[in-house]
Amino acid sequence: MIDFKFTQTTETEFKRTLKKSVNEYFAKNGIDKKANHVMISKTLIAFSFYSIVYFFILSGIISNLWFLFTLWAMLGLGQSFLGMSVMHDKVHGAYTKNKTLSLLLEIPITLIGLESRIWAIEHNIIHHTFTNVNGIDQDIHPRYLFRFSMHQPKRWFHRFQHLYASFLYGLLTIEWVTYKDFVKVLKYYQLGFIKTSWEATLLAFLILIKKMIFFVVFLLIPLWIMPYPAYLITLMFLTMVVVSGISMTIVFQLAHVVDNVDFADSKEQEPIDWYLHQMSTTANFATNNKVITYFLGGLNFQIEHHLFPDICHVHYPAISKIVESTAKEYSYPYIVNETFMDAINKHFRLLKNLGK
Repeated sequence: MIDFKFTQTTETEFKRTLKKSVNEYFAKNGIDKKANHVMISKTLIAFSFYSIVYFFILSGIISNLWFLFTLWAMLGLGQSFLGMSVMHDKVHGAYTKNKTLSLLLEIPITLIGLESRIWAIEHNIIHHTFTNVNGIDQDIHPRYLFRFSMHQPKRWFHRFQHLYASFLYGLLTIEWVTYKDFVKVLKYYQLGFIKTSWEATLLAFLILIKKMIFFVVFLLIPLWIMPYPAYLITLMFLTMVVVSGISMTIVFQLAHVVDNVDFADSKEQEPIDWYLHQMSTTANFATNNKVITYFLGGLNFQIEHHLFPDICHVHYPAISKIVESTAKEYSYPYIVNETFMDAINKHFRLLKNLGK
């Protein structure tokens, strides 16, 4: 049971003005809020890159081990690219309303080893509603080894967390592609997000099938085809998931776990307006960098994403101007870290300061 509450006033002048302005932008320009040709081409590019690198690895053309490990690292980047640019929008319902296309998008999601239904609960419902609320938001769950908020207990080894964080971030994808989804099925059934035991059992079975497909494609087939010892191929596979884990985790942290946003505690926080909470706990970064925006799936426009999660990320740069001007008009915070490195510095500086 989640006890953290927001104010009961669902309509504020800021919310009405912002929604009206954004809706007028799409209507006036005749633009659909879902995926456009840019998003579709990005999907094809991301999936093609992932597939080409994979088949190039299996082709046997490359025999140099260092080059092979580099290709597996590129596969990890491709895994991240698909996760951030395709899966993220699809699970939010921001990609398409077409059920057939939505079902087809489950193919690349299965091939990056994640379960969209579990992601939808943990990310869409919990994280997006209770952003940076200690004890609820799983994105700042300390896992004992971390201290992501001043509301979390401090242990002696946290003074080193800014040094070991990147290594442990690399293990998170390993956790996700193995057992995490199964653990979450039980947890979300107990919390009531999954309604019946039959639904939970069926979901666990489907997750098992999808995990088997992922491991057959990326571990068993390489073990069968590639002329190298099993331990080397296993290390190559681990290189892929570690690179994916580091890149995705750091990117998601840069929007919320930085030293110029707010954090709340589920046991202490007085109810506040949800919109004000979102804009106080979220930061954009590198919004003028089109390359960053392209490859991170618009995750650098995290404020716009949290306020309008059902709008495809390709539209965020345009509506960000509306959000920023409306925030200024109503004296709401609009936090932007100018560059990618600026955001990274603020993340690791926060880790260092929380460990002191």
